[in-house]
Amino acid sequence: MINNAYFCNLKNNFSENVGWSCFQIGVFCLPSSALISYVFLLVALFEGSFKRWDFYWREYWNYPLVLASFLMLLGCIRSDQGWLAWLGLFNWLPFFWCFWGFQPYLITPERRRKCASWLVLGSLPVLITGFGQLWLGWEGPWKLFDGLIIWFISPGGEPLGRLSGLFDYANITAAWLSGVWSFCLASVLYPFILGRNRVISFVLLIAFVSAMILTDSRNAWGAIFLGLPLVIGSASWSWLIPLMFICLLPVFIAVLPIFDFGIQQFARSIVPESIWMRLNDMKFIDTRPFEATRIGQWTTAATLIFEKPWLGWGAAAFSIIYPLRTGLFHGHSHNLPLELAVSHGIIVSFLINIFVFGLLLISSFYRIFNNLNHQKNIIIDRAWWTSTLILICFHATDIPLFDSRINILGWILLIGLKCMIDESTSNKISLKKFQKVLS
Repeated sequence: MINNAYFCNLKNNFSENVGWSCFQIGVFCLPSSALISYVFLLVALFEGSFKRWDFYWREYWNYPLVLASFLMLLGCIRSDQGWLAWLGLFNWLPFFWCFWGFQPYLITPERRRKCASWLVLGSLPVLITGFGQLWLGWEGPWKLFDGLIIWFISPGGEPLGRLSGLFDYANITAAWLSGVWSFCLASVLYPFILGRNRVISFVLLIAFVSAMILTDSRNAWGAIFLGLPLVIGSASWSWLIPLMFICLLPVFIAVLPIFDFGIQQFARSIVPESIWMRLNDMKFIDTRPFEATRIGQWTTAATLIFEKPWLGWGAAAFSIIYPLRTGLFHGHSHNLPLELAVSHGIIVSFLINIFVFGLLLISSFYRIFNNLNHQKNIIIDRAWWTSTLILICFHATDIPLFDSRINILGWILLIGLKCMIDESTSNKISLKKFQKVLS
């Protein structure tokens, strides 16, 4: 557990230094150029780590990640996947280090607010290229700075008709936008992006929501409705949740097969066909084999887990074994807990999931939604928690973290939650000391 003196030291020593500047630049450049972002983030990571390396073992938060790292390395030694198993560790071990090294840059509400602003503003190229490819037929690759930045923009989107922007695929774009859009909503309620202009925040919000819809991602559509009540806050739930249910009721009727045929046809005449067909995958009903569905992939993943439950098959094993057993190729199992268990064993999967859900998400939920912070910051904190939950939900049916930019975004959000918990603990310690003096 972090102590009060250590928390104050972080706030005082990492406010205006090279690491903090590099971290902000890296966050801003993250969606546009992974290479440039990594260079600046690496500088920030070194400075944020080595100035306080002696505190590493004093935080119990690091213990699950250390144990998971050891088991991952042991599994790679025993794996039959060769170099692929070792290469797959780069999706995890560097980010375990980032969890420690980036904490000084998110330790206060002011820094988290700045980070949220840079995430939103850095997403503008994603929005611009996405709208341009759909409406203006823009086509890449576009090269900037003599090829240092290359945007592969597909005319009409990738897949065709779905907004993907400068990302490789629409689902990755949907994950990025969904992980950031909550901050736009928070800025409408409490302006903090580009000053205190609500008009700019509202325009950004409309642009984000429009782009999320145009990705044709069901996860992104769900993220819009999941984020609204959480960011706005519990005071709105008595009227907002019933209103959302009324608005979504025609969609449920149009999609679910449990309703009377006549009622369902009426609902389908109200709901756009592209929405209800996308939600129930009717366009694949006669052509998609069972092995190509999420349930088929999860079934095979569960079988592989039972065959090698403790250390797993090694990273990237699913993409190799699945075609051999089904005749179809899929790069992953479309569920992160299952993917972790297949690749590294059920203990690693359990450790990381408990770390994310139990230690971070649930602990920070109590602190944020019980309003233990100043009101001016609580809206941003709610947006931060909501963005984290949305990305976690994405990984229940897909694994966008295999794009390293999404991976970094997710870890930044997790680090922010950890810092909120530390801040709350520090405030409680200070309050107890103050009450002791008064008594």
